[in-house]
Amino acid sequence: MKQNMATPMELRCWGGDWGLPSVHTESLVVLTYAKFSGAKVTVSPIDWTWRTLTATVPELVCGDSTVTEPTQILNFLRKRRFNADYELTARQGADTMAYIALLEEKLRPALLHTFWVDAENYANLTRPWFASRSPFPLNFLVPSRHASTALSRILLTKGESPLHRITEVEGKIYSDAKECLNLLSYRLGTANYFFGNSPASLDAFVFGFVAPLHKASLPSSPLQSHLRQLANLTCFCDNILAVYFSSSHPGSPPPVQETVDANLQKLTQLVNKESNLIEKMDDNLRSSPQHKPHRPDPKPSLANEKSSTPA
Repeated sequence: MKQNMATPMELRCWGGDWGLPSVHTESLVVLTYAKFSGAKVTVSPIDWTWRTLTATVPELVCGDSTVTEPTQILNFLRKRRFNADYELTARQGADTMAYIALLEEKLRPALLHTFWVDAENYANLTRPWFASRSPFPLNFLVPSRHASTALSRILLTKGESPLHRITEVEGKIYSDAKECLNLLSYRLGTANYFFGNSPASLDAFVFGFVAPLHKASLPSSPLQSHLRQLANLTCFCDNILAVYFSSSHPGSPPPVQETVDANLQKLTQLVNKESNLIEKMDDNLRSSPQHKPHRPDPKPSLANEKSSTPA
């Protein structure tokens, strides 16, 4: 059956905490993109029952269609003319894909380790959070299953010879993650968003990856400590929360960093190389109907509010 623009859309995703609409990176990416593009979705937090134990989250249901995975959900929304990337140039579209690939390669392994493998964080934050939202006996099964999956994924992607054990991999994944955060901070500079005054899909992905690290009360996290030194990234997250999720977190981005170390320059070259390759295949990003999405009137950014506050 053909769906029209008025067909209701339901987003099944993880619930929120820590001042975030969702604590789950993929769910947070989709929720944020829906806000950016003006898509009207009904949010249904999942519950961990036997039926949903193996479900893929987030999941968008629209009429007879069910879509999973953030990239597929975003493409589905674009086809329905909810396109936050409408104003991007071809080069910016290629940069978007390159930076998303960088997030997956450099930052995700460290986030998995921080929340699921680090013993102190897992015992005091992650496991209790998941256990409290799962009925017996799933409150024992769900956290351990996710922890095992996270460990396996890290070793599968980063455990190349001669690094075979998680203790040998830790140094590498955290070094890569800090360099990735440095690059994002340098690229963002003093701007509110990565491509000008309007947020796009890259902003949704960066927010989804960085905001949980920023907001979680982690007992042990050198990566969180590093993020807090990059004030423009933390203000970027706070600004999105305030403007699009009706929170109040004052702050303003600091001046752009004037120096870039050698590792950051290497990462910049990597992104440029990837974006040049991806640009040749950029048709998919701009093949959706080219209708400017309906967006709510933008609220003033935190930076503008702060600049207008009397001394």
